[in-house]
Amino acid sequence: MLRAFRDAFRIPDLRRKIVFTLLLLAVYRLGSTIPTPGVNTAALESATSGGLFGLISLISGGNLSQFSIFALGVLPYITASIVIQLLTTTVPALEKLSKEGEEGRKKINQFTRYAAVGLGTAQALFFSLFITSNPAYVAVGWDPGIFTTVVMVLTQVAGIAFTMWIGERITEVGVGNGISLIITSGIIANYPREIAATGQLLNTEQTSVVRILVFVAVILVTIAGIVYVYQGERRVPVTYARARGGAPTGAVRNMGGQATWLPIKVNQAGVIPVIFASAMLIIPNLIATATATRAPAVNAWIQSNLVFGQPLYLALEGLLIFGFTYLYNSVQFDPKRISEQLREAGGFIPGVRPGTPTAEFLGGISGRLSLWGAVFLVILTILPQIVQRATGITTFQFSGTGLLIIVGVALETLKQLEAQLTVRRYDGFITKGRIRGRLNN
Repeated sequence: MLRAFRDAFRIPDLRRKIVFTLLLLAVYRLGSTIPTPGVNTAALESATSGGLFGLISLISGGNLSQFSIFALGVLPYITASIVIQLLTTTVPALEKLSKEGEEGRKKINQFTRYAAVGLGTAQALFFSLFITSNPAYVAVGWDPGIFTTVVMVLTQVAGIAFTMWIGERITEVGVGNGISLIITSGIIANYPREIAATGQLLNTEQTSVVRILVFVAVILVTIAGIVYVYQGERRVPVTYARARGGAPTGAVRNMGGQATWLPIKVNQAGVIPVIFASAMLIIPNLIATATATRAPAVNAWIQSNLVFGQPLYLALEGLLIFGFTYLYNSVQFDPKRISEQLREAGGFIPGVRPGTPTAEFLGGISGRLSLWGAVFLVILTILPQIVQRATGITTFQFSGTGLLIIVGVALETLKQLEAQLTVRRYDGFITKGRIRGRLNN
């Protein structure tokens, strides 16, 4: 990894892309320190410490807890992308657009932007009403009325649009996926403050060196496990009867009719099931808040059993992650469609008949991999909660979701850098060969 970055800085073009990416990320982090007008950030921070609010605040780099001008950031864009992606497999018009090449993708991206602004407006209105409904969250000198709400919503919508522009510019001109890098920078931005707070626990003898060492060891083991599973894939052998260019999605393009493979990842769903599960589990807490006065017994039971880290909460979260993993994978990976693409491209899986048997074969593999992917996500979600309760170190936000995002983005960015380095080495080799040929002639 270090060699790839070192080689990239030696190439002027890649060096400019890396510097451009870092400058745009710096602009984003600078905007994250500017609070939204009319918000008492000190009082609001305590309300976004757990549940879905805590997860959103983690992904946004603490922007939600401070309700900065980038409080929502890329979250509406991510939500819109997931929705459009799911609709593409079910709505014939969108599916047709996805098959029209670059022009179709541009239209789908445009729909995604519009949907992101719409969702962002609704989310900004929700959070703004949440803030203005509690006078303690409103800054001194501001009236918790319609004017303050409108100012907050307009500020957040402008921040969403600007954040999307930064992400797209990084993707087009810089290095890596801009949206993913923005999320990663937000998560990493919290680490210095949390490390300092953990060190303060050691100075005040609220924890011991052994506990911190165990905590760090678990984090390192978790990162190693994430890398191992993230890179893990099942390679299904595919043979083509003739040379064709229309290989199915994800398959290695065949050359001259040679055998190749179709890669199926162990964790196809990424962190989506964890986000969906966290969103579902915040509903009981909303119910508890609404019934605090009318049904105190229900409120007390929910606050005792369905809160972060409790056994029942962990069990329900694990079941929801399993369900959403299978649901998302069934939508993302369509064995029937891939089987048809293989047959149209003149390809087949050795020992498996084309058509329905191939679809059933691929569906069985995807189902088994989904099982292990779900187990991985459950362990990754529950382990940090258990470790934090056992060690008593709650100052560092040890989140499996955050680590999965960081490791995944780092690996993908590294792959892109290595690919660009390989292309430039290949171009240099071709150029030198042409020059030598001209000299010899």
